[in-house]
Amino acid sequence: MTMMVAARLHEFGEPMRLDRIPIPEPRPTDVLVEVKACGIVPNLARVVANFFATQTPDRKGMPPLPAIFGLDPTGVIAKVGEQVHSIRPGDRVYVNPARKCGSCRMCRSGEPLDCPNFTFQGYFGRSQEIMKAYPYGGLCQYITAPADALVKLPNNVSFEAAARFGYLGTAYAAMKKLGVGPGQTFLVNGISGMLGLNAAMIALAMGATRILGTGRNVALLNRVKALAPQRIEVFAADDAKKAVADGVDPLVAWAKSMTDGYGVDSVLDCLPPGASAATMMRALYTLRRGGRAASVGVVMETLPINGYWLMTNRIGLQGSVWFTTGEGEEMAAMAAAGTLDVSCLEHRIFPLTEVNEALAGMDNRNGGFTNFIVDPTRAG
Repeated sequence: MTMMVAARLHEFGEPMRLDRIPIPEPRPTDVLVEVKACGIVPNLARVVANFFATQTPDRKGMPPLPAIFGLDPTGVIAKVGEQVHSIRPGDRVYVNPARKCGSCRMCRSGEPLDCPNFTFQGYFGRSQEIMKAYPYGGLCQYITAPADALVKLPNNVSFEAAARFGYLGTAYAAMKKLGVGPGQTFLVNGISGMLGLNAAMIALAMGATRILGTGRNVALLNRVKALAPQRIEVFAADDAKKAVADGVDPLVAWAKSMTDGYGVDSVLDCLPPGASAATMMRALYTLRRGGRAASVGVVMETLPINGYWLMTNRIGLQGSVWFTTGEGEEMAAMAAAGTLDVSCLEHRIFPLTEVNEALAGMDNRNGGFTNFIVDPTRAG
């Protein structure tokens, strides 16, 4: 077989089309992966609709059209390049889509996520050259990828579950920076969403003693708490609408009541597009003196941070994007050992022929529990 089926976007705002194109050949340091499952992120619908409504004549950041999207592919190695030695055909893998230039100062220093040309294969990024070198996202039957981008999957993790590694890894990399672990109280702002639920699962695997979470949907919050009722506590954000005579934020009061009055050790902000800066700040104010926070969400408003408060309370705040392949291997090891349990995910699987229906239906999901998957092996 020399041809494959790919879902390609020919124009932003139009549906993807199923095209027959040649199966690519891997370069010496690359592999060819037969895609078994590809995770679909809610943001992809906005990208293919109008690229965040920021199209420019030079198409900066956009992949060349026609483009094959698909951020979280998993599958089986079909062929390896002549300079690939530790990966074999038949290996089950997750393909980390993070691409770097490989030669800048940050890449040479072992910091690929800080590469000024950082680009997501099958999504968008900073380098047209990298997108042209790796033009295959997971919404096709075969993709090429660098051998150093592969996370080997244990047998107890399905392709569908591994297609959630993008969310899991995003949370995990940030939580490592925060020092989440035994003896720590960790708050997830937006715990029932796609990012937040994965943060809760990772926090359990990392051994966090107490996990606090905020959200608006009480039923979803209760489902999250049920994952580990002795370790997870949840707070319905609607409670903040209640008037408080002394001006104390009920969320802050609740967090301090859970921590002997200190406040939480760390906060991960997972708020979705459209959330207000004030909602993010409420979570930051739950931090204890010396506490740290990281943002993996997409609050667009400017935060009203008081520098004096930040300084006198020794608060740390940083952004975090994606994760390294090494961190993906660590997650796979946790899953193999059984400490990372992803059994709560509800896989909703679409054949490649229904990729547009999958994107259109993403608003109809059960919070972070629904895992949208496209299966390219069912291409019609």
